[in-house]
Amino acid sequence: MSLVNIKIEGHPYQVEAGLTILEAAKRCGYEIPSLCTFNHGECNQGSCRVCLVEATGARGLVASCVYPVSEGMEITISSPKAVQARRTSVELLLSNHSTECQQCPKNGKCELYYAAQITGARNVNENGAKTPATVDEISPSIVRDTSKCILCGRCIARCGNAHGLSVLGFENRGFNTIVGPAENRSFMDSPCILCGQCVSVCPTGALMEKSEIGKIDEAKRVGKYIVVQTAPAVRAALGEEFGMKIGTPVTGKMVAALHRLGFDKVYDTNFGADLTIMEEANELLLRMKNGGVLPMITSCSPGWVNYAEYYYGDQLDHLSSCKSPHEMFGAIVKSYFAEKNGLDPKNIFVVSIMPCTAKKFEKERPQLVTNGLKDVDCVLTTRELGALIRRSGINFAKLPDEEFDQDLLGEYSGAGVIFGVTGGVMEAALRTAYHALTGREHDLIKFEQVRGLEGIKEASIDIDGTVVNVAVAHGMKNAKILMDEVRAGTSKYAFIEIMGCPGGCVAGGGQPYVKPCFLPDEDIDILDTYKQKRTAAIYSEDERQSVRQSHNNTQIQKLYAEYLGEPCGHRAHELLHTTYAARERFN
Repeated sequence: MSLVNIKIEGHPYQVEAGLTILEAAKRCGYEIPSLCTFNHGECNQGSCRVCLVEATGARGLVASCVYPVSEGMEITISSPKAVQARRTSVELLLSNHSTECQQCPKNGKCELYYAAQITGARNVNENGAKTPATVDEISPSIVRDTSKCILCGRCIARCGNAHGLSVLGFENRGFNTIVGPAENRSFMDSPCILCGQCVSVCPTGALMEKSEIGKIDEAKRVGKYIVVQTAPAVRAALGEEFGMKIGTPVTGKMVAALHRLGFDKVYDTNFGADLTIMEEANELLLRMKNGGVLPMITSCSPGWVNYAEYYYGDQLDHLSSCKSPHEMFGAIVKSYFAEKNGLDPKNIFVVSIMPCTAKKFEKERPQLVTNGLKDVDCVLTTRELGALIRRSGINFAKLPDEEFDQDLLGEYSGAGVIFGVTGGVMEAALRTAYHALTGREHDLIKFEQVRGLEGIKEASIDIDGTVVNVAVAHGMKNAKILMDEVRAGTSKYAFIEIMGCPGGCVAGGGQPYVKPCFLPDEDIDILDTYKQKRTAAIYSEDERQSVRQSHNNTQIQKLYAEYLGEPCGHRAHELLHTTYAARERFN
């Protein structure tokens, strides 16, 4: 690693060669105002000009986010010329920006507002002409409002970097330029997988999840029996909404908050995850035994399922027919749970707290209707849950730790918990498949081969002489590599796990924003470690469980004995399995 000598505000420093001025300044303790948040690595155009500084050897002011340091460079951040230039850059952005800050759901987490505060900028031209705006609210998952877009291109880069897709791009030219799908179509009229990764990196409110908090208010108003369930990844990130360190597990406080929000039952989607494993592991074994379509591919990630229907519609028979865990849970609540408690399923309202925006679309699928009722009625993201808790005046940090409701659907295993991380579904399935084939538990509960954040992981698992080749991918750019092999007939795997979001659900599009300007107390390089920290929180909960295999969940055993019969049996198929359909990428 070579070093160069530079000066910032007259003080000498040694930094790594190749860093930009913005990166070097940060490592030396300076925060140059910027909108690219270079930690994301998704915006390197330097087009907003908010991070301008003076540097020797340059002609005039330079954008510090793209200009590299060099030996002997002297950098001035606070000169009147640089200060005024940054202020003017922000004011130019504000002049073409929506002024409805009070109503904006991004209020408090808007990087443009933050930059305006730091630079002292004011909206000096709010009565001037503005670029014609598009507001796309057709999708059940994501709202796009171009009046709030600053054309940074972060969303475009994230779509390409995570998925190898170009759903978003710059449309039109000059003053009329906006960001959107081709021909400025709605997300619903484009091959968008609705994962929400674009929402995660948007610096303003131009891209947001579609809030469904109002649906809960209405359900309460009309007297519905409301059952809430929380996905495993939520507990690993919700604390960040209340100033806690990244990766702080907050299961107990989360449950306490949900109890205080007035839900009739508070359950964990991990029960549904255990149920998914019972069905999925047995489906895999049946396919292997009976010459079924292999490799079998997981189906619990709705972003991945959307991608498969758009881009691999000819390969859908490889997908497991299992519904995702929260949809299975909803189906069981409106059948088994309703029957046991003497409730009319029509009066039950199921709420899912998810780390994912694609789940909002998933619940609207016509295939996920049982006996004329949607399995799940409402999906909130982790961020929406944070907003709901704040709206209700609950002091999250002072809540006691409480337990999920334990009746009928309350028990869960460590295998259910690890669904929240890439490789977790695979590991959970292997724990149960091993038992189904051998009649005994795997000596080591962990399957370390499928853990980690590598884009593609593969392993060969020897189960009493039966070698099962498996692979794990997250992010559609990695999924494409495996799916092209499947399509070509060259795949060597029996079982493949695919998660839509890079890192799995812990980094889902509905999780708390990871933006350094709003995380002053974090003592880490956020880009490199936030996924690891949330992942560690998930695995720590698995370690704490006394039961760590789905098939050992006693309430799952009772459910099959009293109601479902055998895994993959007739009633299980009616309630817990679904179908898929190829979709045209453009209409």
